Amino acid sequence: MRSLKPGWIILAASFLVVAACANQKGTAEKAIAQIESAVATVREEAAKFAPDALHRVDSTLTSLKDQLAKGDYQAVLAGAPQLTAAVGSLKETVAAKKAEFETQVAAALEKWNSLSADVPKMVDAIQSRMDILGKSKKLPKNVSQEAYDAAKSGFESMKTTWDQAKTAFSSGDAVDAVTKASSVQQTGAEVLQKLGMTTS
Repeated sequence: MRSLKPGWIILAASFLVVAACANQKGTAEKAIAQIESAVATVREEAAKFAPDALHRVDSTLTSLKDQLAKGDYQAVLAGAPQLTAAVGSLKETVAAKKAEFETQVAAALEKWNSLSADVPKMVDAIQSRMDILGKSKKLPKNVSQEAYDAAKSGFESMKTTWDQAKTAFSSGDAVDAVTKASSVQQTGAEVLQKLGMTTS
C-alpha cells in the first residue's frame, strides 16, 4: 500500500476543513433565517403586548447575526437553540397577553354601555343644580360657598374628562374610555355631595 505524501495529507485535510466550514456556514445561515422568520410572524403583536420580551429576542438575534457576519458559525449554532426557545416563549407570552386584553376589552364594552347612559344623566343633573344655584342670591344652608366653589371646579373637570372618555371610545380604546368614565362618575358623586344632592 502506497503511503500518502505529507503534501497530499495536508491538501486533503484542507479540503475537509473547507467543506466543514461551508457546511457550518449554511447551517448557521439557515438557523438565523428561520429565527428571523419566526420573529416576523409575531413582531407586531409582540411590540404591543410583550415589548420587553421582544427587545430581548431582538438583542440576542442581533448578536448572533454579528457573529455570523464575522464567520463564527460555531457560536451561532450554539446560540440558535436557546434563541429559538426564547422566540417560542415570546409567542406564548403574546398569546396570553392578547387573550387577557381581549377579556378586558369585552368587560370594558359592557361597562361602557352602562356608563354612557348614567354619566350624561349625572352631568345634566349637576348642570341643572349649578344653574339654579348660580341664579340664586343666596346658597342653601346645606351648601357652603367653599363647597359650591369646589363643586364648580369638580364639575368642569368632569366635563373635560367625559369628553376625553368619549374620544377614547371613538378611537377604539374602550379600556381607557371606561377608566376615564369611571373617574367622572366618582368625581360626580363628590360634586353631588358638595351640592347637597343625593347620589341615588
